[in-house]
Amino acid sequence: MTLERAIRAVVLYPHIMDVYADRGNLIALRARCRALGVALEVANVGLGDPLPTEADLVLIGGGQDAEQRRVAPDLFERRDTLHRWVEEGAGVLAICGGYQLFGQAYRTGAGDELPGIGVFDVTTVAPPLGWERCIGDVLADSLVEGVGEVVGFENHGGRTYLGPRARPFALVRFGHGNNGDDPSEGAVYREAIGTYLHGPVLPKNPALLDRLILAALRHRYGPDESLPEVPGDEWAVRAHASAAEVARSRGRPRT
Repeated sequence: MTLERAIRAVVLYPHIMDVYADRGNLIALRARCRALGVALEVANVGLGDPLPTEADLVLIGGGQDAEQRRVAPDLFERRDTLHRWVEEGAGVLAICGGYQLFGQAYRTGAGDELPGIGVFDVTTVAPPLGWERCIGDVLADSLVEGVGEVVGFENHGGRTYLGPRARPFALVRFGHGNNGDDPSEGAVYREAIGTYLHGPVLPKNPALLDRLILAALRHRYGPDESLPEVPGDEWAVRAHASAAEVARSRGRPRT
């Protein structure tokens, strides 16, 4: 197959921010790009590494408080470049701890306030000791065009609250979502998506995967780009259906 188009992906802190197999999102991205005939250039960026000059897609996974403390100052130093890419329309997938640090700030259980880079107008606060964690299977309806139903697994102590300029990525049917009180899950700004969904999330949600690839293509080549009519992976479709059924049977229902 001749690969006539290419996208550039940046993976932030892959050896630090990678809980619950978030690295599987890059594996799914590679496989789907190959099926679509799109070449994928990947740059892994660790602490202190220089950012590439351009990116069409940014991935960052989750991490616990210790990992977030390590990366937060380094990420903050990169905020101007990351904001520029987002404003230009590059795709972003920020998972759990990465999502929190792409918000305004995260106040840890120890009372430390980690600065976020402010892509999403959200703030995360660790609750008092004794509060239950938000753990379990999630089934939600995405508010991003073309994505539809999304599934995944959440495990977070922090409660995330949307500010006036934020809009949620999805509305939860089963699970806790951002905070367990309102039905919101994640956040969206332009083509940037923040979410608490692990699993990893992309192998179980092929429509979301295609949406991110399309955003990356349009960032690089222009708004008229489209994806070829290539069937989705049968196993991804089955994985989505299975995860949705699990969430319905044992997930926390919204009341």
